[in-house]
Amino acid sequence: MKGVADHQLFAKTLPGLEDVLASELLKLGARDIRKARRGVSFTGDTGFIYKANLGLRTALRILKTLKRGRIRKQEDLYGFMAEIAWEEIFDERRSFAIDAMVFNSVFTNSLYAAQVSKDAIVDRFRRKGKKRPNVDTRHPQVRIDLHISSENVTLSLDSSGDSLHKRGYREQVGKAPISEVLAAGIIQLSNWKPGMPFFDPMCGSGTFLIEAALIASNMAPCIYRKEFCFMNWRDYDPDLHEKIEESLLKKAVEYNGQIVGWDKDPMMIVKANANIKKALFGDLIKIEIRDLFRSPAPFEKGIMVTNPPYDKKLEIAEVDWYTRLGDQLKKAYAGWDVWMITGNLPALKTVGLRTSQRIELRNGDIDSRLVHYQMFEGSLED
Repeated sequence: MKGVADHQLFAKTLPGLEDVLASELLKLGARDIRKARRGVSFTGDTGFIYKANLGLRTALRILKTLKRGRIRKQEDLYGFMAEIAWEEIFDERRSFAIDAMVFNSVFTNSLYAAQVSKDAIVDRFRRKGKKRPNVDTRHPQVRIDLHISSENVTLSLDSSGDSLHKRGYREQVGKAPISEVLAAGIIQLSNWKPGMPFFDPMCGSGTFLIEAALIASNMAPCIYRKEFCFMNWRDYDPDLHEKIEESLLKKAVEYNGQIVGWDKDPMMIVKANANIKKALFGDLIKIEIRDLFRSPAPFEKGIMVTNPPYDKKLEIAEVDWYTRLGDQLKKAYAGWDVWMITGNLPALKTVGLRTSQRIELRNGDIDSRLVHYQMFEGSLED
């Protein structure tokens, strides 16, 4: 059977989620786990590449390291790339693209480094008597990751293709949806455990609710995704891929807990319902048109995880909105754990509640904070 050799692998993630991803990899069975900036390195065989793409909640991409080396001048990169037997990695009928990142090196331009690398790959195919593979920067069948820092070069195959936040369930979105990967990471950072009521009072298109349902059901987040770049490699083993899919599906469990969402915008409820049905959680997740400020809490106690509106997100400039939010949490949510991510850092100071945790994250290109409020009954001193 294919897929018995070990590979050096790297899972990319969002800043602030490295610990969560490392924990996921350990549970999934990865070895030699080492945290890095915006990612985690680990060891696994070909089957584990498939498993990681299907099962990791906080990974953006899974890279398979091909080669490491050093270059001292620009011409060295061409030779470095041309030495690799690309014709044994992918068929010339497959399109490819190179994602290059250059930091303080002999190259000052990432696009130029990618162009040199592309020329080396194409010339390699021609020297072997094969046709020139096409370059497709929008929807390539094979993605190649090139990282140059100073004189050090790391060349990898991107096994994922499209970012793994694209689970396949979210077809309807609001104005500024939160990434599925970030939502899954926040839920895990909150230490929510299935069986505890889960609530998002500003659910938007339902991302937090669906990611919570995936966790509660022990469902691999990308199990229904149809395309990964590893499927275009010459050593792709469809039988092994199918066996791993079946193994992950067998680990799914039926969940009967409470996962509830509200939104005061009827159109967002329509979009959330469409996404929830697409994810096959129509019987599990309950959503309603409700205003957080005009409604009592849905449960006596539980955990709230939400991404409220803020000025950079929905052009809301009312700082006193956060003051009203703090007042409502004190009035209606005693005994609750509240987790909230926001990019309006000045307004966050007006909530009027003491945070028990503050975690730096990025929501897209916005510097954000995930804050945790423990809503005690009575005074904090008591």
